[in-house]
Amino acid sequence: MGRQNASSSEGFILVGFSDRPRLELGLFVVVLAFYLLTLLGNMAIILLSALDARLHTPMYFFLANLSFLDVCFTTGSIPQMLYNLGGPDKTISYVGCAVQLYFVLALGGVECVLLAVMAYDRYVAVCKPLHYAVIMHPRLCGQLASAAWLSGFSNSLIMAPQTLLLPRCGHRRVDHFLCEMPALIGLACVDTTTLEALAFALAIFIILTPLLLILTSYGYIARAVLRIRSVVGRRKALNTCSSHLAVVWLFYGTIIYMYLQPANAYSQDQGKFLTLFYTIVTPSVNPLIYTLRNKDVKEAVKKVLGKGPAQGQ
Repeated sequence: MGRQNASSSEGFILVGFSDRPRLELGLFVVVLAFYLLTLLGNMAIILLSALDARLHTPMYFFLANLSFLDVCFTTGSIPQMLYNLGGPDKTISYVGCAVQLYFVLALGGVECVLLAVMAYDRYVAVCKPLHYAVIMHPRLCGQLASAAWLSGFSNSLIMAPQTLLLPRCGHRRVDHFLCEMPALIGLACVDTTTLEALAFALAIFIILTPLLLILTSYGYIARAVLRIRSVVGRRKALNTCSSHLAVVWLFYGTIIYMYLQPANAYSQDQGKFLTLFYTIVTPSVNPLIYTLRNKDVKEAVKKVLGKGPAQGQ
């Protein structure tokens, strides 16, 4: 019992890329740059969505939720990562690891469901444009966003304690730079088949079910777009959905690989780089994906900067 509880008092050692010191230095600079870009881009979307009346629509309400989520996700993981990359100390306290694990799992789950909600919003916008304002009323939008946040945190409330309570027989070295669930399960000195089965079952609910809803929504959208005879109309409909599809592809590609395979098939080196990708790259490019081809956001930026047309014009 003494060895089992040692990690509770001493914490964990996040090995990360400590065997490659030169890589750590380069990663420190890259991670810091992407973190600052993430904060700048996502905070800009949140502020623009609040300040510009043209962005007070369901689409930008959900986008502001996604941006807030990305800010929370990166802030909950990247500062510790920068601390470990920037010096010889690779430790993290047990409480720090528990908090990080809980929020990484929770916010990842929230994003899965939120992307499905955003796909439904695009489905209504393209397939039922005349009823869009009636269907996507503020109350429903609030309920859908609340359901996304509640489902993600509920999932984490089940899985995080189960993962942390696994007997580790004194093992403290986590072969990762974050307190990720697969890496922590790998420390266990008992059979983890039951826990992995539970994780897979919850992953079907929190990952695959939203993905199925997303694919179904875009199936209906594709059918509606093919019925549009106007080239301009088709292009407008595709532009409405292309940004969301790009974000879905970036996010789900890594999440499915990370969480829908057994721990014994989990390659730590691959896992580290995939985690690095969805931790620093995806949250930083989301604002760019959504704004580069979006006239409303560009006009909102000009207005806030005082370069746009007057309010009354």
